[in-house]
Amino acid sequence: MNHKLRQERSPLAYEILAYLASHPDAQDTLEGIVHWWLLEQEIKHWAAEVDAALTDLVADGLVIEERGADGRTHYRLNRSLAGEISRLLKEKSRRETDEPHT
Repeated sequence: MNHKLRQERSPLAYEILAYLASHPDAQDTLEGIVHWWLLEQEIKHWAAEVDAALTDLVADGLVIEERGADGRTHYRLNRSLAGEISRLLKEKSRRETDEPHT
């Protein structure tokens, strides 16, 4: 069969296709797709985002990473920079307040 496919799709449609491409035998209900498939895709996306953010925070010394007894990396606030962190958060909040709303 040779179907003419639409060129434009919603980002969500691509998320569903990505899940099915990774799990070709999968099938589920609407509720199952929302709960399991899209949640898995979202977790994968956020894991990469969180890893990048933690890498930046550790590089700047704002967060400390340590290898735990369980062999996994654990992250915590660098308390010695609490004042600097507070200043950064206030500055960000002020910038967001000053931005015009669209």
